[in-house]
Amino acid sequence: MTPNDRELVSAARRLAKRLLRKPFLERWLHTQGVAHRAEEIAPVVPRGDRPLLVSAAWLHDIGYSPIIRRTGFHPLDGALYLRDKGWDPRLVALVAHHSGARFVPVERGFADQMAEFVFEDSPLSDALTYADQTVGPGGRRMTVPYRIAEAIARHGPDSPNARARVDRVPYLLAVADRVEQRLVKGD
Repeated sequence: MTPNDRELVSAARRLAKRLLRKPFLERWLHTQGVAHRAEEIAPVVPRGDRPLLVSAAWLHDIGYSPIIRRTGFHPLDGALYLRDKGWDPRLVALVAHHSGARFVPVERGFADQMAEFVFEDSPLSDALTYADQTVGPGGRRMTVPYRIAEAIARHGPDSPNARARVDRVPYLLAVADRVEQRLVKGD
């Protein structure tokens, strides 16, 4: 990792800590767990993308912070904040689309705003989603199916997340399968 890469990861960690630690201890613990999980699975992405993976893991949930909330849809709020602060556009798009967020905006009325951020279908995007979907609230490790069920229970069966599950759940399960295959193969 180059000095610039280390600084990117460090800056991402500092920002996430500032925005999440005090108001949302459980969310902060989740974020730490996702970042650590991303470090563990980093070998499944190209070497040059590893700092971006870990940085996106630190930043993926900053949109929950009331300091930056605009729309109430945390992937979009986080991406808008990062974009406005001049963060790398690829990192911003990863935050916008993490964990199948692209399936939810239609349900929430944010499709036009989300369209600004290009979805990246890649091992990097898969790894970020996998890291997020294998760490639950409070930083507990869990399987992807358990995490899906936990999120639906937490958000409610009529929430936009639950209504998007027809498209989102198969995507999340396919991501988990791809990442787990890469982990077994060692790529």
